[in-house]
Amino acid sequence: MPVKIDLFNEIQNPRPWPAGHEQQRFRKAIEQAKLADELGYGCWWQVEHHGAGEFSLSSAPELLLAAISQHTSRIRLGHAAVLAPGRFNHPIRIAERAATLDHLSGGRVELGMTRSTIPEWRLFGIEPEQARAQTRQAFEMVPGMWTSDRFSYHSDTYQIDDVSVVPKPLQRPHPPLWQAAASPSSFEDAGRRGVGVLGTTMWEPLERVGRMIQLYRAAAAACTDPVGSFVNNQVAYFTFVHCAETDEQAMRDGAAAAAAWYTVTALTFFEAATEFAATMRRHQDLLDAPDGGGLTGRFLRGEADNAPTEAQLLIGKVLEGVQVPDDELFTVLAAQQSLIVGSPDTCREKLRAYADLGIDRLMCLQQIGSIPDDAVTTSIRLIGDLIPEFDRDPAA
Repeated sequence: MPVKIDLFNEIQNPRPWPAGHEQQRFRKAIEQAKLADELGYGCWWQVEHHGAGEFSLSSAPELLLAAISQHTSRIRLGHAAVLAPGRFNHPIRIAERAATLDHLSGGRVELGMTRSTIPEWRLFGIEPEQARAQTRQAFEMVPGMWTSDRFSYHSDTYQIDDVSVVPKPLQRPHPPLWQAAASPSSFEDAGRRGVGVLGTTMWEPLERVGRMIQLYRAAAAACTDPVGSFVNNQVAYFTFVHCAETDEQAMRDGAAAAAAWYTVTALTFFEAATEFAATMRRHQDLLDAPDGGGLTGRFLRGEADNAPTEAQLLIGKVLEGVQVPDDELFTVLAAQQSLIVGSPDTCREKLRAYADLGIDRLMCLQQIGSIPDDAVTTSIRLIGDLIPEFDRDPAA
C-alpha cells in the first residue's frame, strides 16, 4: 500500500537555552519545511499547544504555517490540530484563518481540530464537558461557514444569525478535515464525523495500532452524513523518526535520550495520569451503555483480557515519578516497533511495517529533544530519499 511520508513539528525547545534560542527554533523550522518541500514530503503538520514551556513553542501555529506557505510551493500545510473549544479558538476565527491560509498557500491546507486536554483547559477556564460539546459544534460549524453565503447556528454556547464568514477557502468544496485522537472512542468519533484521524504510535504496539485503524475504518464506512461535504476517510499517525548513516550513528546523535525526554516531558505536560483516569471512566460508561458502547465498546471488550505491555508498565512507573534510565525507556519503546530509528535500511523496514498496516500518512516527528540541528537535517534528507519507495502504488 502506498503511504504519504509527512513531517510533524512541535518546535521542541529543551533547556539549556542559549541567547536567541526562540528565534533560532523558528528559523530552523522554516528551513526544515523548505527542505521537506524540495524532498517530496507530503505535508508539514504543526501542533498547537499553550503553556508548554520547553516541550513546544508552537502556540501560534497558524502564523508559522503562513510563513512556511511563502517559502514553499508544493508541500501541504496541516494544522494538527486547532484547539476547538471556543475559549481557545472561536469557530468563526478557525474558519477565517484556515481559509486565509488556504489562499496564501495556493490551496494546500489540511485542517485538524481537537478538544485538547486537562492542563490547557485549566489555563483557559474550560470545563471538560464544555470541551467535548464545543469541539463537536466546531466540526459542525466550520465546514458550514465555508460552504454557505450566509451562516446561522444556535446552541447553548453559540448564537450566530445570518453572518457572512469570509474568505471562503480556495479548495472546493473545502480543505480536508481531520480530528486528533488518542483513544478508541475518539477514533470512532472521527470516523462517524467523516473526518480523517490523526493518531500517535509513540507508546502503542503496532498490533494495537492496526486494531485502532480497523475501528476507525468501520466507523468511517458507516458515515452517511459527514460534518463536511465529503468523507475524508484517511488515517495519519505520528511517531518519532531519526535516520542516520548507521544504526550506531543514530544512537550517537542522541536518539535514545531524545525519545526518553519526549516521553517524560509529554506525560508530565499532558498530566497523563489524570487524563488516563478520565478516559477509563468514559470507557466504563460506554461498556455499561444499553447498546454496549458501539464499535468502541466492542474494541474495548476485545482487549479486556490482554495483559499490560512492557511499555505500558514502564510508562506507569514514569507517571508514578520513578526515574527510569533513558536507555531502558528507549529499549522498551523500540521493542514495540513504534519508533523509527537507525540507518536507512533499518528505517525502510520500520516504515514498511506502518505501510502494511494500511495507514494513509505517516507523520515523522524528527525535530525532537536535544538532537543536534545538523543531525535533524540529515535525518530529514535520508528519510526523504526513501519517499519514492512508499509514495507510489506498487501495482502501477
